[in-house]
Amino acid sequence: MTVARSLVPNLLVAVFVPMLAGCPYSFTGSAVPEHLKTIGIPVVDDQSGFGEPGLRERFTNELTTVFIQDNSLEVTDRSVADCILEGVITSVSDAPSAVGEGEQVSKRRVTVAVRCTFQDMKLKRKVWEKTLSNWGDYDSGAGASLRDDGVREAIRKLTEDILLETVSSW
Repeated sequence: MTVARSLVPNLLVAVFVPMLAGCPYSFTGSAVPEHLKTIGIPVVDDQSGFGEPGLRERFTNELTTVFIQDNSLEVTDRSVADCILEGVITSVSDAPSAVGEGEQVSKRRVTVAVRCTFQDMKLKRKVWEKTLSNWGDYDSGAGASLRDDGVREAIRKLTEDILLETVSSW
């Protein structure tokens, strides 16, 4: 009887998992409209005044990567895209986020804010325009290399937020 009890769950998994593999699933709870197949993502502008070299290119590359990985829309040149996602980095701040013994700053937080506009070029309308922000922490006192980790984490979180806003705005 023990063997039969252990076989039943394994048999159910063996039968139903392959069936589920063919089922479409969306984490966003919404789908991009059928008339939108491609997206153009021009280089994000940096008006933050933060002075981080290559910030606009890093942000644009990460944003493009999350859209390619998501595969809801094919990334293409803006001149032929069904929709366009434009962005402007409006601010970047670097401030203490945790204080340790002796009132020494142990962690710092980089916060990046970006104003984005998403336009449906087929229907010639603005779908949404928002300012979004997110952050990344890093250990204090380790210099620019760890600050870069904080910037990278903030950009990663922010680009995921932008993707979700874009594919779930419908």
